[in-house]
Amino acid sequence: MPEEVRQIANEANGIGGIDAVIHNAGILAGPALLPVNVVAPYLLTALIPGPRRLIYLSSGMHRGGDTGLDGLDWSGRTTTASYSTTKLHVTALSTAVARLVPHVASNAVDPGWVPTRMGGRSAPDSLELGHRTQEWLATSDDPAALASGGYWYHQHRQKPHPAATDPRFQDALLAQLAEHTGVTLDGLG
Repeated sequence: MPEEVRQIANEANGIGGIDAVIHNAGILAGPALLPVNVVAPYLLTALIPGPRRLIYLSSGMHRGGDTGLDGLDWSGRTTTASYSTTKLHVTALSTAVARLVPHVASNAVDPGWVPTRMGGRSAPDSLELGHRTQEWLATSDDPAALASGGYWYHQHRQKPHPAATDPRFQDALLAQLAEHTGVTLDGLG
């Protein structure tokens, strides 16, 4: 899978002039949780230079994520993390990028539990509101949308899990991702 992500990055870089990237791919369960939900957005962030805005899809379920980083199988051969944990990781990635790359507006979004294939038909939240925050963060000139380091739910800033904003947790996560992928965020933008 890292090869496919690198190919996506190469194709995006071939377009040139990308203003925003919305990291929207995700799965709910299985061994590919870490590669799809965390490693792919990390690699795309590191390998696509220049976007002024990065939006990472999180979930309110990130608050139930495990902060332990030891023993995680980033390759996806075995299941070593829950959906909640991967969403905690991607929220921490978003806030780490906001901290480390101040000229990029990096934010995480909880779209809500919306009626999609992943969320199911009986999901109680609004599908319409589910994408509005992402669109707003990617295109608006509103100063709030241009700010960085936020965790958003329906265009309202929310407080994320404390680990997501902890630089020690962020740095430990980034170190594991860099070790697994051989790519760092140093050259970002």
